[in-house]
Formats: sequence, structure tokens, C-alpha cells
Amino acid sequence: MQMNFYKEKLKAAGIEMLLPDENDRELVNDVIYRELCLGVVSQHSKKEFQRMIALLGDRGAEGVILGCTEIGLLIRQEDSPLPVFDTAEIHALKAALHAIED
Repeated sequence: MQMNFYKEKLKAAGIEMLLPDENDRELVNDVIYRELCLGVVSQHSKKEFQRMIALLGDRGAEGVILGCTEIGLLIRQEDSPLPVFDTAEIHALKAALHAIED
């Protein structure tokens, strides 16, 4: 979230990026590495992510980027009041389209 890869690409596209606060960023990291990477999908963690999404919406966010491939195991569009952009799905779709073009 904090690395320049997304920030620079989004800024170049005219999109402002909002981040969760530091405690919530740590929670995201913990959920990814201590749960999702181990195949654990917790309802408690889902509710925490939904809380973070709602807070970002309150701050003006118009969409949510699921920037780690595992987060899509926890959050889907129906779990969010904001549009969700799942990078795993986006990459898979782009790869499939590229494959059928050749």
C-alpha cells in the first residue's frame, strides 16, 4: 500500500490514493500473512476490512483496490458499498485476453 508502485501509477492517471491509518495497515498485513496466506478466512477479519472500507468511504474514497491477491478471498463486491477492484481478477483477465490475442 505504501510503496510507490501503486501511488505513481494512480497519480499519473489522476487518481488520489487514500490509505487506512497506520493501525489498520498493520491489521491488513497481519490478516494477509497470518490468515489468508494460510488459507484462513475469518468473519472477524472480514468485518474489520468492511469497517476500514466504510471509513475510507467516509473520507471520500470512491473505490477500493484489493492490492494483494489474497484479499479477494475475504472481500468481494457484495461485501463493499464502494466499487472493488480486485487486482488478482484484473491480472487474470488481462492475461487471458493476451493469451487469446496471440
